[in-house]
Amino acid sequence: MTPTVHTVVFAKAPRPGRVKTRLIPALGPAGAAELAARLLAHALAQALRADLGPVELCRSPDDDRAWGAVELPPGLILSGQGDGDLGARLARAAGRVIAGGRPALLMGTDCPALTADRLHAMARALGDADAAITPVADGGYAALGLNHCHPDLFRDVPWSTPTVCQVTAARLSALGWSLHHCPTLHDIDEPGDLRHLPPDWPEYRP
Repeated sequence: MTPTVHTVVFAKAPRPGRVKTRLIPALGPAGAAELAARLLAHALAQALRADLGPVELCRSPDDDRAWGAVELPPGLILSGQGDGDLGARLARAAGRVIAGGRPALLMGTDCPALTADRLHAMARALGDADAAITPVADGGYAALGLNHCHPDLFRDVPWSTPTVCQVTAARLSALGWSLHHCPTLHDIDEPGDLRHLPPDWPEYRP
């Protein structure tokens, strides 16, 4: 049986020059921001389609003016990421959700292959494991599901390096928590990653 989970989608406002900066050489500032907006819309659509429980958009910045041009689907919970590095923000969101009585499924917007079916598989895994992770090929992860939260899990992780997933798995093991590994996918961060976009997004391919 698939448990009810609270999905938290972490995203930056898709503003030119502020998002997907590593893709600017290939797409330009406006093109990179447009792709970021499409990735955001896709991630939210998949999270809602999975129908696992509440879906929350955790925004940066948490300012309606920055998000004014972004059309968001109905039914979302809106929140702000707050201060601190990515670890502090993830820990804060996970702790809040889990304290409310539901498992947390934390995801970004960079991985279009993270579909509703894959989110379902992660939620099902949380019925048997303490945590579930979907790694990405660059060494990070696209999503992390948790039945429990501990601050050590996110503290001093070397974010944006090839060891993020490895370090996170080691932290989970040190806590004595069981971990389910889902298939490795691809984030869209660098120009070379554009080949991993869905086939029906040809306008962003090199």
